[in-house]
Amino acid sequence: MVVTRPITTVALAVLLLAGCRRSPEITGGGRAKVRVGYIGLTCEAPIFTAVEKGFFQEEGLEVALVKCEWANYKDVLALGGFDVTHHLIMYFLKPIEQGLDVKFTGGIHRGCLRVQASTKGAIHSTKDLRNKRIGVPGMGTPPFIFANRVLGANGIDPSKEISWLVFPAGELGLALDKGEVDAVADSEPIGSLLLADGKVRNIADQAADAPYRDEYCCAVLANGRFLARNPKACAAATRALLKAAKWVETNPAAAAKLSVEKKYLASTVEQNTFAISHLRYIPSVSGAETAVKLAAEEMKKAGMLTPSTDVAELANRAFVHLDGVSDEWLKSLKVEKVAGGQVPPGWDTRRYAQNSLSDPFCSACIVLPAAR
Repeated sequence: MVVTRPITTVALAVLLLAGCRRSPEITGGGRAKVRVGYIGLTCEAPIFTAVEKGFFQEEGLEVALVKCEWANYKDVLALGGFDVTHHLIMYFLKPIEQGLDVKFTGGIHRGCLRVQASTKGAIHSTKDLRNKRIGVPGMGTPPFIFANRVLGANGIDPSKEISWLVFPAGELGLALDKGEVDAVADSEPIGSLLLADGKVRNIADQAADAPYRDEYCCAVLANGRFLARNPKACAAATRALLKAAKWVETNPAAAAKLSVEKKYLASTVEQNTFAISHLRYIPSVSGAETAVKLAAEEMKKAGMLTPSTDVAELANRAFVHLDGVSDEWLKSLKVEKVAGGQVPPGWDTRRYAQNSLSDPFCSACIVLPAAR
């Protein structure tokens, strides 16, 4: 629950300049206050769940949500516009290398990125992508970074041997159909929608292919200064989000409905359920730490980090262990199973694929927007 009070004109101006709308801090009760950033994406279901199910309150926190724009998200977190969120590991590693003071604290979900080629073409493996055209939703976006990692790991220089073309996420399949690209790099739900519609084959699948299949794409992260000043509150917020991730995994349909009906994002319940059901919300501390190390290694190999960067030092700097936040705690954690909260049997993915791919509104609201 979020209770609001007026904030100063100066504070409001700072947040508006940063591209965010802040729900002001909460008073009363003697609880620690934490500001949680979000954009309004399908994969942020644990944030919305933790608020609506009272998980932050259970941890002794009063929460204020800070609604942000994609373009300013990293900067606002770094400048203290909000304290905690969960987001893509690969999206933050380069800024951390460059000195951004944020820390990962626990893994939220895995398996949202893919590289895919047309079923009508002759591309069947990563090796076949050399000197080809790959469509992406934006340069520097997570699908672009994932594709670079995959290419680099297979001996292909992404900067010299690939032609990158940018399309709106919902038009990547159309670009393949028209022959404008040879392959695409995308995120959920576009990857599953294209598969269900029979348009593509997977070339690299973060959810299924080694070494990516156990890798966490999204993790809890905190502003470094907030963590240093409030380690207990940061640990409590991390626990609330990890518990919420476990709840979403157990109740994906209920989580999708909650996100839409509480107006955290613009979508339909069915479309949001389809998207959430293809992600694995199995929270892990060690899994996130491993993902940070693996992503750093492969991003350096792909030329996305500075050649002189010590990836082990970067990973150690980027990840922090918090008191009371462990895999042992997660294993002992129980969450409710809501009646009707699961994806129903006989879920017709092809029908939803056709509906969603023909709906630009859906594509715009539940796919990660391109970085600007």
